[in-house]
Amino acid sequence: MEMVLDPAKFIAELPERVMLDVRSPGEYAHGHIPGALSFPLFDDAERSQVGTMYKQTGKEEAMELGLSIVGPKMADFVKQAKKLAPGRRLAVHCWRGGQRSGSMAWLFRQSGFDVVTLHGGYKAYRQYILDGFKTTSLKLIVLGGRTGSGKTKILHKLKNLGEQIIDLEGLAHHKGSAFGFIGEQPQPTVEQYENDLFQAISQLDPGRRVWIENESKSIGRVYIPLDFWAKMKAAPLVNIDIPNHIRLENLVKDYVLTDRSALQVAFEKIAKKLGGLHLKQAVESLEQNDFHAAAKIALQYYDKTYEHNLMLNVSPDIRRIEFDYGDPEAIARVLTNIQDL
Repeated sequence: MEMVLDPAKFIAELPERVMLDVRSPGEYAHGHIPGALSFPLFDDAERSQVGTMYKQTGKEEAMELGLSIVGPKMADFVKQAKKLAPGRRLAVHCWRGGQRSGSMAWLFRQSGFDVVTLHGGYKAYRQYILDGFKTTSLKLIVLGGRTGSGKTKILHKLKNLGEQIIDLEGLAHHKGSAFGFIGEQPQPTVEQYENDLFQAISQLDPGRRVWIENESKSIGRVYIPLDFWAKMKAAPLVNIDIPNHIRLENLVKDYVLTDRSALQVAFEKIAKKLGGLHLKQAVESLEQNDFHAAAKIALQYYDKTYEHNLMLNVSPDIRRIEFDYGDPEAIARVLTNIQDL
């Protein structure tokens, strides 16, 4: 078998191997291949020292400094790798597929490991996935509906019923609106979001339809890749309408926390669009623990935005389905029976 693989072949090997990202911790935190373990050859400070040496005095001196740093760590690297990969099968990569991954691969092979490396490194992987967003041919169906319709819950009920889904908000750790950060884990970087989304796409059957929630280009602080966003806008759009009182209850259940400050922060984010009076009323409602009144104010704003965006939507096939109930599983069952999508 080849020892240096292009991104497609490298990714295909991952289910059978433990993947080690030997870049610095800072590089890994900015973005990494899903499933990779951080296994830095240099820490952030050491990487900076070697890079500075390379720029100021040249490659030879930088390599000597690197060797002096790595030398004492080599035995420990092997010990760690044996614990992480008892089967002795590794996939190793760095930024460009050069010195760092090559050196670590050599060390591990000398120690009895079966090792493959990534040609072009993480940089080549990034280009591979960005190209992948352009060429993917998924049969997308976009699920839309006003704020509080429970679209994410419906999406997961669709999955339980055997449909394919992509949970854009789940990957983003954000519910999409100004209130979307509440109750969520910190968001990934934009780069990591793209990596995670590509992995989710790669696990789907392109011959079957895929449900995806209607989203803006941005979800909190991350962005849907433009090429994939364009495919979403060209896909059929199924809009669900459920009773307003149920949407109101959904919002209260999803967003009411013991700490009201997060809700106030969210209202202040949309203060200009709400208007001073509505913001004042919303804050007063929160202070009085009248969460339903505050939610009504939020819905007025989001309903106007929803209708405006729906008018501008360029989807070639827009369908509106009305329900007199809000049960996510029952709605999902109706959606699965749509045959002409």
